[in-house]
Amino acid sequence: MPVAFNHTIVHARDALESATFFSEMMGLPAARRFGPFLAVPVEHGATFDFAQVADGEVVHPQHYAFLVTEADFDQIYGRIREWGIEHYPEPHLGHTNEINHNDGGRGVYWCDPSGHFLEVFTVPYGGWPAGSSRVP
Repeated sequence: MPVAFNHTIVHARDALESATFFSEMMGLPAARRFGPFLAVPVEHGATFDFAQVADGEVVHPQHYAFLVTEADFDQIYGRIREWGIEHYPEPHLGHTNEINHNDGGRGVYWCDPSGHFLEVFTVPYGGWPAGSSRVP
């Protein structure tokens, strides 16, 4: 039986701000209201469903990583720089405002308005499998 990722709930201090940030940063369609959630569609019919936390409730930061094309990386990284967002080449925050070139590709990490750690990279960890199409 195949298992397909369908959605995840992303807790946010301000769901509209975080959903808008995510959709604009990633070049995705605007969020749509789905019950209490603001759903942003990603590849294969999955969604990131942003949920507002109650006043005083703590958002526990998560890490979300996305394999993207070289062209999409250029656009996303361009927005990171244009918007003046501090970013890192690795999750340890050791170097500021740099990217990495792991496995012959490019990658970068940054935070969304609620503190979730976002990552985009152009080559999967360990490199492309032999005979792959090299397109996410």
